[in-house]
Amino acid sequence: MWKLKIAEGGDEWLASCNNHVGRQHWEFDPQAGTAEERALVQRLRQEFTLNRHRVKQSSDLLMRMQLKKENPLGEIPSGVKVKDTDEISEEAVTRTLRRGLSFFSSIQVHDGHWPAESAGPLFFLPPLVIALYVTGAVDAILSAEHQKEIIRYIYNHQNEDGGWGIHIEGHSSVFGSCLSYICLRLLGEEGDEDGVSRGRKWILEHGGALGIPSWGKFWLTVLGVYEWGGCNPMPPEFWLLPKLSPIHPGKMLCYCRLVYMPMSYLYGKRYVGPITSLVRSLRQELYHQPYHLIDWNKARNTCAKEDLYYPHPLMQDVLWGFLHHFAEPVLMRWPFSSLREKALRVAMEHVHYEDENSRYLCIGCVEKVLCLIACYVEDPNSEAYKRHLARIPDYLWVAEDGMKMQSFGSQMWDEAFAIQAILSSNLAEEYATTLRKAHEFVKASQVRDNPSGDYTKMYRHTSKGAWTFSMQDHGWQVSDCTAEGLKVSLLFSQMSPELVGEKIETERLYDAVNVLLSLQSSNGGFPAWEPQRAFRWLEKFNPTEFFEDVLIEREYVECTSSAIQGLALFRKLHPGHRGKEIEKCILRAIRYIEETQDAHGSWYGCWGICYTYGTWFAVKGLVACGQNYHNSPTLRKACDFLLSKQLPDGGWGESFLSSSNKVYTNLGDNQSNLVQTSWALLSLIEAGQGEVDRNPIDRGIRLLINSQMEDGDFPQQGITGVFMKNCTLNYSLYRNTFPIWALAEYQRCVGVVRA
Repeated sequence: MWKLKIAEGGDEWLASCNNHVGRQHWEFDPQAGTAEERALVQRLRQEFTLNRHRVKQSSDLLMRMQLKKENPLGEIPSGVKVKDTDEISEEAVTRTLRRGLSFFSSIQVHDGHWPAESAGPLFFLPPLVIALYVTGAVDAILSAEHQKEIIRYIYNHQNEDGGWGIHIEGHSSVFGSCLSYICLRLLGEEGDEDGVSRGRKWILEHGGALGIPSWGKFWLTVLGVYEWGGCNPMPPEFWLLPKLSPIHPGKMLCYCRLVYMPMSYLYGKRYVGPITSLVRSLRQELYHQPYHLIDWNKARNTCAKEDLYYPHPLMQDVLWGFLHHFAEPVLMRWPFSSLREKALRVAMEHVHYEDENSRYLCIGCVEKVLCLIACYVEDPNSEAYKRHLARIPDYLWVAEDGMKMQSFGSQMWDEAFAIQAILSSNLAEEYATTLRKAHEFVKASQVRDNPSGDYTKMYRHTSKGAWTFSMQDHGWQVSDCTAEGLKVSLLFSQMSPELVGEKIETERLYDAVNVLLSLQSSNGGFPAWEPQRAFRWLEKFNPTEFFEDVLIEREYVECTSSAIQGLALFRKLHPGHRGKEIEKCILRAIRYIEETQDAHGSWYGCWGICYTYGTWFAVKGLVACGQNYHNSPTLRKACDFLLSKQLPDGGWGESFLSSSNKVYTNLGDNQSNLVQTSWALLSLIEAGQGEVDRNPIDRGIRLLINSQMEDGDFPQQGITGVFMKNCTLNYSLYRNTFPIWALAEYQRCVGVVRA
């Protein structure tokens, strides 16, 4: 059986700055588990496979099964059902909440965090398999059990038409289909297997691999089933541009530049893996015409309509054409080839810097695999390559649908929300042990130092005092994670140390405030990672065809709201530290939120689906500064928007298509989603809608109460996270955190509502 390991190292090539607190990885132990437990795992897998086209998101059942065994629940109160005609009693809410909190506490691990899947995109995993294949490390890193679980995952998320999407809920695409198909073949699946042959049929019916988007062209080329001549240029010489240049990569969104940094190295090297018999076979399987007759230049700008979300403007195609036909031939020849060599050295300088400062986790899974293969190409016997291999388990996650690849983990992000949900409850003292462990995790997860050396030269920003999205080893400051970490640290500082442990040192709070204040943009909003450095017109050169808003850092309502909340609470408790600057910062941030409200009364949330999520964040930020339903037209408008989207069963349910199409879209068959229902309820409760009309809130609370499962858990429904407008990302802990939080706020405010 698979076993989730927490806060363990165990490999000589692993490094950590906090003894691996927050680390989570899976290991296979053939001796683990009883016969009954193994049979249960098999039954859970079979049930998922049978229902895979109806319910596409797994429920993290293997993890929950393990943790419930390690932390027995004991007896919990029986569940409650509330009829539409019944008044919601205090006892019904309290019992539901206590059941939910008891279950929630049982899936917390010993280092204080709540492990959870953070996955969903289908293009995360195949590049890892490709990278290990071309470096000859597949069998060394992926055991037979790993490979079996990866194959299971890919088959479980094959669409009924035979193709695969870019994420598990998406329509079939050439990108998702080619990568998934290749992954199956590299792991030993034969071409005549039913799922493989159906996948190949879909690919060929949709034009073959020539229509794969640019990232797919890159990976197919590295494998040897596409040609560099069919890829638009990624010249590493961009790293040699003067820093004042408006198109210098150091000014781009960190995630973008850190992906294209190792890509540019591999492009500059024209690296191609070994051409094996399997690679030769794939050259025949993925195209309509013979491989040697393909017009690669024409293929550069070919993209299948199923994949085309962000078409290239004409000016971009002209630029790529110039670089391809004129610049590249020059740079490949002496004496200009010496410039190429210098650019390659600079690119790898940055690769090594990012690797070392993230303990080889890198900023995310896409860059992780790229940096791994770049280090291999530079020196296959290097320490860097070995350290990369040791960190691969951090990205792999096992559930009943198989093994998948995570984005980069959401440990700290989930932690901050979980803590606030528990503290919102009148039952918080009953869960003091849970809170104490969570408090220790928060303290252990704060970044204690800036990146090494002259970090501004390496285009990095200050990080001392920040919190990351995942854990301290990751090292990358994120504005909203920092703000939420600051907020929960301040909340704990007001509680008895006997209950939740010693409070964090004041200087560390100051460090967090310093990070936040350094990130605010001139328009008052907050970006996610770094200060906004580039002109917005640069986004016109976005080279990806399936994402939007990838090239430059921009401001987000979620980050801005979190910053307001954290700074407002800090100002209240520590008025003497940078008080005037904080006051000015908050006022500008409030103005940003008010000005970005759309005509319907909502806000577009870029990291969650979508208008429900953005609106919840915006409301929280405004309420934290004293606004309420009675004194704020902005909040009244937000409440009206949410009420207009409430469904007949009392809930809310928003499709991921809202994010890509930028129009509020209900889930199919007007289904409700408990997480989005909770966001809407939290918004209405906190804004004060209940003082005007509590009936819509009561209807939503009834749905939450009646949806709770027998053991106190809540059901996993569709994915509720999103990024880059067009790709979903699951946060499996949301299904617990947000219903608990909404019930807690209802419980706490019910007296106010009824007054």
